[in-house]
Amino acid sequence: MDTAWLSEQEREAWLGLIAVVELLPGVLETQLRRDSDLTHFEYFTLAMLSEAPDRTLRMTELAGRTNATLSRLSHVVNRLEQRGLVHRFPCPEDRRATNAQLTEVGWDKVVEAAPGHVSTVRESIFDAITAEQVGQVAQISAQILDRIDAEGIFYPRP
Repeated sequence: MDTAWLSEQEREAWLGLIAVVELLPGVLETQLRRDSDLTHFEYFTLAMLSEAPDRTLRMTELAGRTNATLSRLSHVVNRLEQRGLVHRFPCPEDRRATNAQLTEVGWDKVVEAAPGHVSTVRESIFDAITAEQVGQVAQISAQILDRIDAEGIFYPRP
């Protein structure tokens, strides 16, 4: 089997992308822990619930939207539930399934955390690139996601 090695330009792009993928979570995590006493994954979980109808999702759907295993999500939702941010209950349409719902306290937490998180995202990403590059990042991300998330589970696309 012949290996199609990366060109120098592809290698440079790959190493830059990997650096962003590795460093950005720490930047987001640090800000959220400092300012809102949330991990990035906790915030992301709350944010996904905040955008859902009735602020409620089945745990399996929430796992897909957060790219988490049900086991990992269950542990995180348990911690959020202990803090009064999320409430779990049997799904009325399918008693075998469990729903997670953002509580009013959880909603308040998202509202409180969002401005700092958005500022960090803006400072870390969007302030560093042009408006044209924002469109390019969106297009490139969509093309990559078409390969690695073809079913649109993690990031549903139109």
